[in-house]
Amino acid sequence: MTYTTAIFYFFAAILVFAGLRVITARNPVHAALYLVLAFFTAAGLWMLLEAEFLAIVLVLVYVGAVMVLFLFVVMMLDINLDKLREGFWNYLPLAGFVSVLLVIEMTLILGGRHFGLEVMGAPGPRPADYSNTKELGRFLYTDYVYAFELAAVILLVAIVAAIALTLRRRKDSKFIDPAEQVKVKRNDRLRIIRMPAAKKPDGGEGRA
Repeated sequence: MTYTTAIFYFFAAILVFAGLRVITARNPVHAALYLVLAFFTAAGLWMLLEAEFLAIVLVLVYVGAVMVLFLFVVMMLDINLDKLREGFWNYLPLAGFVSVLLVIEMTLILGGRHFGLEVMGAPGPRPADYSNTKELGRFLYTDYVYAFELAAVILLVAIVAAIALTLRRRKDSKFIDPAEQVKVKRNDRLRIIRMPAAKKPDGGEGRA
């Protein structure tokens, strides 16, 4: 076993352990922290494949932005864990069937003729001026441009669906309509009242 293979199995074991703890941890905060560990370990695997750009993006975007947002949301919301666990055993058979199906599909894909050490060996040495960022962009916008655009459309639909699901209009909520503010005239907001002069008891005059 070479040095690189030992490091790969070390990172892979941590990644599998962190993934299992994400779905088995009872505390949502602990699950999110295990997911952070999984992202860091996956970034290490990307570094072994000499994909430094993907490793940095995984750490900056997912760990630095997405997971921080998840942690803030989980810690700020008052989540009832007992309510979340209700119906767990009712959905377990369906969830188990879907999980087994996914494992079979991934085994057929990764263990077939498209992947494996025989087909995809270890990356060879690259010259000093080699840029994997440039190569990634070239592949995305040439060979996989339609898949890239389809993924962008799916993400856009997901964003619109999330906004539509969380948008709730309440009758007692107060909001400002800028269009109505622009149409306001002076006479709609200001009214001048003329009052007659009133005499004070000492004979002076004044206005009430």
